Amino acid sequence: MRILTLACSLAALIAASPLSAQTLNVASAGDQNMVDYVKDYLGPMFEKSHPGVKVVSVGTGPGDSGSQKILEKLDAQKGAATTDFDVVVIHQKAAGQMVKDGLLAKYTDKVDTAKLVSSATAKNSLGADVSGYVMPMFQSQTALAYNADMLKTPPNNFAELAEWVKKNPKQFGYNGIKGGMSGVAFVAGWVYAFGGDADKLIQGPYDAAEKAKWDKAFAELKEFNKNAVITPGNAGTLDMLNRGEIAMGPVWVDMFYSWQADGKLPPNMKLKLAAPGMPGQPMYYAVPEKAAQKKLAEEFIALATSPQVQADGIVKRFNWYPGIDAKNLEGKLDKAAWDKLFTDITPSDLSKNAKPFPIAPYFNDILEGYEKKVAN
Repeated sequence: MRILTLACSLAALIAASPLSAQTLNVASAGDQNMVDYVKDYLGPMFEKSHPGVKVVSVGTGPGDSGSQKILEKLDAQKGAATTDFDVVVIHQKAAGQMVKDGLLAKYTDKVDTAKLVSSATAKNSLGADVSGYVMPMFQSQTALAYNADMLKTPPNNFAELAEWVKKNPKQFGYNGIKGGMSGVAFVAGWVYAFGGDADKLIQGPYDAAEKAKWDKAFAELKEFNKNAVITPGNAGTLDMLNRGEIAMGPVWVDMFYSWQADGKLPPNMKLKLAAPGMPGQPMYYAVPEKAAQKKLAEEFIALATSPQVQADGIVKRFNWYPGIDAKNLEGKLDKAAWDKLFTDITPSDLSKNAKPFPIAPYFNDILEGYEKKVAN
């Protein structure tokens, strides 16, 4: 009897020991900082609250191509019992396709923090219905960075910007549509301003005849480019601003503040979100349909989207806008952190002029139109 009791005790001990540890695999599309955020910050926090769980963070590369690699992996494992990934961090373009292909699980009704999300992008991803399948990790935003010493009154809208560039040739720079999404966002903003009905491009439905209305806008952008500088990419625009080679250009808000905090941009640099607006985009947390650890995945995302983690991790660490409604961070952020993120671009500015990218088919048409009618 004593031997049986001892055997039972050992079995119980083994079941509760690290030998039975569970692994939560998190795959992130995006830059290395996205991978490190899970590896160095979220992972250890989740492991502390879930003894016996090990969080493994892997990256698939920046941009839409990183998300495409995740899509291809999930698609290749469609016939398997489980996939390699339990949580995926993906871009908008891939999210809609993954939902359509049945690669993602509907999970947000099981996550309490889902009720804190107010962004329309949690339901609509470039025209695709993703409601229930995704939660924003953060909201990123593009805006015009400018040297306040050289430009006391920045343009309020794209029409004023076009006039300013005529009078100040080679003082505005952007990367076209190569090497970074800040330039793509500027081009989308230009089409919103001069190409007709911006709401239709954002909300759909798609009408192939719509792109014929953009010819004048593209012709004017080609003329605009004669007085602009084409920079090497997102970082290239910031570099040229830092060196005083240009006075204004489109940037990602989080990159702008991170460079400024690191002393790579002078304090006289400011931001302006010109009307009718420029696009931003979220990164999404999603759970693969064949995830081995769905319950743990939901608990991980609940932690990652909690107000305190959004305040400390998303806003303070990376200068991203929160994925949940910013009002839920009141009392979680000190005044300096709040003012830093919302001084140049106020919550009111964001409400009026922060736009999503166009739905996918219009998005592709804009890129194709730029190549044919502006860049040639």
